[in-house]
Amino acid sequence: RRAPGTPRLGAVPGLPDAAYEHDGQLTKRHVRAATLAALAPAPGELLWDVGGGSGSIAVEWMRTHPACRAVTVERDPVRAARIARNADRLGVPALDVVTGSAPAALAQLPSPDAVFIGGGLTAPGLLDACWNALPEGGRLVANTVTLESEALLADARRRLGGELVRLSVAHAVPVGGFTGWRQAMPVTQWAVEKTSGPTGPDAAGPGADA
Repeated sequence: RRAPGTPRLGAVPGLPDAAYEHDGQLTKRHVRAATLAALAPAPGELLWDVGGGSGSIAVEWMRTHPACRAVTVERDPVRAARIARNADRLGVPALDVVTGSAPAALAQLPSPDAVFIGGGLTAPGLLDACWNALPEGGRLVANTVTLESEALLADARRRLGGELVRLSVAHAVPVGGFTGWRQAMPVTQWAVEKTSGPTGPDAAGPGADA
């Protein structure tokens, strides 16, 4: 329940950025809402949030339904502790926070229904491990702002299909005595559903030889 004078937190994804304790590693509000829409959480499903940062994706996945579960993997112990605090403050204390580096930290996790990759895309084997862990019907969504990771996502789309989009948000800010737009860094997002098992070299995984 909201205490008097505190920010209103809605029941749908896209909480205000100020709701989170963070060090700048935060999927911002409008991109977060689009990311959760692509992940399409359903009751009882499990999310892997890889490169948790502040844990916002996992937190809002779990807030969509009491039966939704999530594991967030974060290699920085300070950030991992911050994720746990955010989860507790925002009503999902059952969020499982794993401190470790992916893909190694993924090996012992239960099979996910969906995977979000918010960091570490260039780590060798990470995209392969996430894709291979998904069952048929599972969803994978990856966000990036770097050209190097964007190239990996373009290659993954060529091999596995899915949708590649660029999300761009601008905020109105003071410009002298007037108001203008300040553009945030554009986010490239790849979203794909695993509809069948590997059938050839182009479907064997993001790191397969062509």
